[in-house]
Amino acid sequence: MSLKVGYLGPKGTFTKIAVNEIFPESEKIPYDTIPASIDAVMNGEVEYTVVPLENAIEGSVNITIDYLIHEQNLPIVGEIVVPIRQHLMVHPSNKDNWEKITVVLSHSHAIAQCHKYLHTNLPHVEIQYVKSTGAAAEYVHEHPEECVAAIGNELAAKEYGLEIVQRDVHDYDNNHTRFVILHKEPVELSTDHRYYGGDRTTLMVTLPSDYAGALHQVLSAFAWRKLNLSKIESRPAKTGLGNYFFIIDIDQMMDEVLIPGAIAEIEALGCSVQVLGSYPYYSITKEAKKLK
Repeated sequence: MSLKVGYLGPKGTFTKIAVNEIFPESEKIPYDTIPASIDAVMNGEVEYTVVPLENAIEGSVNITIDYLIHEQNLPIVGEIVVPIRQHLMVHPSNKDNWEKITVVLSHSHAIAQCHKYLHTNLPHVEIQYVKSTGAAAEYVHEHPEECVAAIGNELAAKEYGLEIVQRDVHDYDNNHTRFVILHKEPVELSTDHRYYGGDRTTLMVTLPSDYAGALHQVLSAFAWRKLNLSKIESRPAKTGLGNYFFIIDIDQMMDEVLIPGAIAEIEALGCSVQVLGSYPYYSITKEAKKLK
């Protein structure tokens, strides 16, 4: 029986690219939404699922963070970083008159990543948001009679038989998206992979409500131990206005001394700490490590 991996679909999304690179031999099962992708692991439909967490240009994918915190408490067991290249694509029947398109469809993040191009080159075109870049390509494929275009990746154009009429319409070349790999248990993924780039530990920290300077002391617990933090982000705790928790990424795997010591020091301040995962990350932008 082959490994089953869920992802935010349909086929042709950037999430599918991430899955193809890290789980090439798996049975890949698309889901319509991020919550449905996450639920699939909890329900046993798939063993792993891959969902977007953060984009370098548009920031965090809040629904992923909030659903993991408030709905399905699944451990993060891996991360995949994918370069984002956005292209304008049309049905082949419209490739010769693509400049007459009246509608451009894509995910809201993809549209935002191409704002300058759209504003400069297609200022009068209507923008319509759909659930994913793959869904945009799927719509264009299924409606050849409409003069519409999709913004998406090269895989989407290939999967749906579309013609790329303008390449690299994204505003910034250093655009990347982080995807997280989720599993029911904190399993260990292989580091013996050509795209392995290092390790990361992610914590959720909730501050006490009446402790002045608590965040400063939390950060000090990492600083004097020389634990490098690659990200700290606040999110509403959904328990009242002004109540937040913090997501903190540490650039190393959980050890036996430093990170546990920092957690103990933070908890002594009256904070609550939850380990969301300690895992390898893979960057498909380069071969980060040679196979042994």
